[in-house]
Amino acid sequence: MGPIGNFCYLLGDPATKKASVVDPSFDARPVQRFAEQHGLEIEAILVTHHHPDHIFDVERLADETAAKVFAHRLSNVRKDVALEDGDFIRLGEVKIKALHTPGHSPDSTCYIARNRIWTGDTLFIGECGRVDLPGGSAAELWESFFTKLIHLPDELVVFPGHNYGPKPFDTLGNQKRTNYTLHRRTKEEFVAFMGSP
Repeated sequence: MGPIGNFCYLLGDPATKKASVVDPSFDARPVQRFAEQHGLEIEAILVTHHHPDHIFDVERLADETAAKVFAHRLSNVRKDVALEDGDFIRLGEVKIKALHTPGHSPDSTCYIARNRIWTGDTLFIGECGRVDLPGGSAAELWESFFTKLIHLPDELVVFPGHNYGPKPFDTLGNQKRTNYTLHRRTKEEFVAFMGSP
Protein backbone atom coordinates (compact mmCIF):
# COMPACT_ATOMS: atom_id res chain seq x y z
CA MET A 1 0.00 0.00 0.00
CA GLY A 2 1.11 3.55 -0.68
CA PRO A 3 4.34 5.15 -1.90
CA ILE A 4 6.84 3.48 0.47
CA GLY A 5 5.96 -0.18 0.07
CA ASN A 6 3.84 -0.69 3.16
CA PHE A 7 2.38 -4.12 3.71
CA CYS A 8 -1.18 -4.40 5.02
CA TYR A 9 -2.22 -7.91 6.05
CA LEU A 10 -5.52 -9.71 6.37
CA LEU A 11 -5.62 -12.58 8.88
CA GLY A 12 -8.62 -14.87 8.63
CA ASP A 13 -9.87 -17.85 10.61
CA PRO A 14 -11.40 -20.19 8.00
CA ALA A 15 -13.50 -21.96 10.61
CA THR A 16 -15.38 -18.92 11.92
CA LYS A 17 -14.78 -16.41 9.09
CA LYS A 18 -13.50 -13.88 11.64
CA ALA A 19 -10.70 -11.66 10.37
CA SER A 20 -8.20 -9.06 11.47
CA VAL A 21 -6.23 -6.43 9.57
CA VAL A 22 -2.63 -5.74 10.53
CA ASP A 23 -1.53 -2.14 9.89
CA PRO A 24 -4.21 -0.53 7.69
CA SER A 25 -1.77 1.80 6.03
CA PHE A 26 -2.50 4.25 3.24
CA ASP A 27 -5.63 2.59 1.89
CA ALA A 28 -6.99 -0.67 3.30
CA ARG A 29 -10.05 -0.73 1.05
CA PRO A 30 -8.62 -3.43 -1.28
CA VAL A 31 -8.13 -5.66 1.76
CA GLN A 32 -11.61 -4.79 2.95
CA ARG A 33 -13.09 -5.73 -0.43
CA PHE A 34 -11.15 -9.00 -0.44
CA ALA A 35 -12.59 -9.83 2.99
CA GLU A 36 -16.12 -9.07 1.83
CA GLN A 37 -15.69 -11.19 -1.32
CA HIS A 38 -14.57 -14.14 0.80
CA GLY A 39 -17.21 -13.78 3.50
CA LEU A 40 -14.75 -12.66 6.18
CA GLU A 41 -15.88 -10.33 8.97
CA ILE A 42 -13.18 -7.89 10.07
CA GLU A 43 -13.50 -7.64 13.83
CA ALA A 44 -9.99 -6.57 14.88
CA ILE A 45 -7.30 -4.15 13.75
CA LEU A 46 -3.79 -4.91 14.98
CA VAL A 47 -1.34 -2.00 15.05
CA THR A 48 2.39 -2.81 15.03
CA HIS A 49 3.36 0.78 15.92
CA HIS A 50 2.08 4.33 15.73
CA HIS A 51 3.98 5.72 12.72
CA PRO A 52 1.57 7.40 10.27
CA ASP A 53 2.35 5.17 7.30
CA HIS A 54 1.10 2.15 9.29
CA ILE A 55 -2.06 3.65 10.78
CA PHE A 56 -3.31 6.06 8.12
CA ASP A 57 -6.53 4.10 7.46
CA VAL A 58 -7.22 2.79 10.98
CA GLU A 59 -10.01 5.20 11.85
CA ARG A 60 -11.93 4.78 8.60
CA LEU A 61 -11.65 1.00 8.70
CA ALA A 62 -12.69 0.86 12.36
CA ASP A 63 -15.68 3.13 11.69
CA GLU A 64 -16.89 1.09 8.71
CA THR A 65 -16.41 -2.36 10.23
CA ALA A 66 -16.88 -1.67 13.98
CA ALA A 67 -13.59 -3.56 14.46
CA LYS A 68 -11.74 -3.09 17.73
CA VAL A 69 -8.29 -1.51 17.55
CA PHE A 70 -5.49 -3.33 19.40
CA ALA A 71 -2.16 -1.59 20.09
CA HIS A 72 0.48 -1.62 22.80
CA ARG A 73 -0.39 0.48 25.82
CA LEU A 74 2.49 2.88 25.01
CA SER A 75 1.03 3.64 21.59
CA ASN A 76 -0.61 7.00 21.07
CA VAL A 77 -3.01 5.42 18.58
CA ARG A 78 -6.67 5.58 19.57
CA LYS A 79 -7.22 2.00 20.73
CA ASP A 80 -10.00 -0.11 22.17
CA VAL A 81 -7.63 -2.63 23.74
CA ALA A 82 -4.25 -1.70 25.24
CA LEU A 83 -1.84 -4.61 24.95
CA GLU A 84 0.99 -5.73 27.18
CA ASP A 85 3.85 -8.02 26.21
CA GLY A 86 2.59 -11.60 26.01
CA ASP A 87 -1.11 -10.78 25.76
CA PHE A 88 -3.29 -12.99 23.57
CA ILE A 89 -5.95 -11.86 21.13
CA ARG A 90 -8.71 -14.30 20.17
CA LEU A 91 -9.69 -14.31 16.49
CA GLY A 92 -12.34 -16.97 16.10
CA GLU A 93 -10.47 -20.18 16.90
CA VAL A 94 -7.04 -18.61 16.38
CA LYS A 95 -4.96 -17.17 19.23
CA ILE A 96 -2.64 -14.28 18.33
CA LYS A 97 0.18 -13.43 20.72
CA ALA A 98 1.39 -9.85 21.10
CA LEU A 99 5.16 -9.54 21.55
CA HIS A 100 6.41 -6.11 22.61
CA THR A 101 9.59 -5.37 20.61
CA PRO A 102 10.62 -1.74 21.21
CA GLY A 103 13.56 -0.20 19.39
CA HIS A 104 12.16 1.20 16.16
CA SER A 105 9.54 2.88 18.34
CA PRO A 106 8.53 2.49 22.01
CA ASP A 107 5.24 0.80 21.11
CA SER A 108 6.57 -1.60 18.44
CA THR A 109 4.73 -4.91 18.67
CA CYS A 110 4.98 -8.15 16.71
CA TYR A 111 2.05 -10.54 16.38
CA ILE A 112 2.44 -14.32 16.33
CA ALA A 113 -0.22 -16.78 15.16
CA ARG A 114 0.34 -20.41 14.31
CA ASN A 115 3.58 -20.49 12.29
CA ARG A 116 3.64 -16.81 11.33
CA ILE A 117 4.94 -13.57 12.79
CA TRP A 118 4.08 -10.05 11.66
CA THR A 119 7.00 -7.84 12.59
CA GLY A 120 6.02 -4.33 11.51
CA ASP A 121 9.19 -2.22 11.30
CA THR A 122 11.07 -4.20 13.94
CA LEU A 123 12.47 -6.69 11.43
CA PHE A 124 12.52 -6.55 7.64
CA ILE A 125 13.69 -9.22 5.25
CA GLY A 126 17.45 -8.68 5.22
CA GLU A 127 17.27 -5.52 7.34
CA CYS A 128 15.75 -3.95 10.44
CA GLY A 129 13.86 -0.80 11.26
CA ARG A 130 15.73 2.45 11.83
CA VAL A 131 16.28 3.69 15.37
CA ASP A 132 16.97 7.39 14.71
CA LEU A 133 13.35 8.54 14.76
CA PRO A 134 11.79 10.01 17.94
CA GLY A 135 11.49 7.27 20.55
CA GLY A 136 13.85 4.94 18.70
CA SER A 137 16.53 3.11 20.67
CA ALA A 138 19.28 0.82 19.42
CA ALA A 139 19.73 -0.57 22.94
CA GLU A 140 16.03 -1.50 23.12
CA LEU A 141 16.16 -3.04 19.65
CA TRP A 142 19.09 -5.19 20.79
CA GLU A 143 16.95 -6.40 23.70
CA SER A 144 14.05 -7.13 21.35
CA PHE A 145 16.29 -9.05 18.96
CA PHE A 146 18.50 -10.98 21.33
CA THR A 147 16.24 -11.65 24.30
CA LYS A 148 13.06 -12.30 22.28
CA LEU A 149 13.10 -12.73 18.50
CA ILE A 150 16.29 -14.78 18.28
CA HIS A 151 14.78 -17.43 20.60
CA LEU A 152 11.59 -17.92 18.57
CA PRO A 153 11.24 -21.05 16.40
CA ASP A 154 13.11 -21.04 13.10
CA GLU A 155 10.03 -22.22 11.20
CA LEU A 156 8.08 -19.02 11.91
CA VAL A 157 7.42 -17.14 8.67
CA VAL A 158 8.29 -13.44 8.95
CA PHE A 159 5.87 -10.95 7.38
CA PRO A 160 7.43 -7.47 7.68
CA GLY A 161 5.88 -4.01 7.57
CA HIS A 162 7.48 -2.96 4.27
CA ASN A 163 8.42 -4.54 0.97
CA TYR A 164 12.08 -3.58 1.36
CA GLY A 165 13.79 -6.95 0.93
CA PRO A 166 14.64 -9.31 -1.92
CA LYS A 167 11.39 -11.18 -1.24
CA PRO A 168 8.20 -10.27 0.65
CA PHE A 169 8.55 -12.89 3.42
CA ASP A 170 10.98 -15.49 4.73
CA THR A 171 11.45 -17.93 7.59
CA LEU A 172 12.85 -16.56 10.80
CA GLY A 173 15.49 -19.29 10.71
CA ASN A 174 16.78 -18.06 7.37
CA GLN A 175 16.76 -14.49 8.64
CA LYS A 176 18.82 -15.56 11.67
CA ARG A 177 21.39 -16.98 9.26
CA THR A 178 21.37 -14.30 6.55
CA ASN A 179 20.13 -11.00 8.00
CA TYR A 180 23.25 -9.10 9.04
CA THR A 181 21.33 -7.11 11.66
CA LEU A 182 20.62 -10.33 13.58
CA HIS A 183 24.26 -11.43 13.74
CA ARG A 184 25.42 -11.85 17.32
CA ARG A 185 26.79 -8.66 18.86
CA THR A 186 27.06 -7.37 22.39
CA LYS A 187 24.66 -4.57 23.21
CA GLU A 188 27.50 -2.05 22.99
CA GLU A 189 28.59 -3.42 19.61
CA PHE A 190 25.00 -3.31 18.33
CA VAL A 191 24.47 0.30 19.45
CA ALA A 192 27.69 1.31 17.68
CA PHE A 193 26.70 -0.70 14.60
CA MET A 194 23.26 0.95 14.41
CA GLY A 195 24.88 4.38 14.74
CA SER A 196 27.31 3.82 11.89
CA PRO A 197 26.56 4.94 8.29
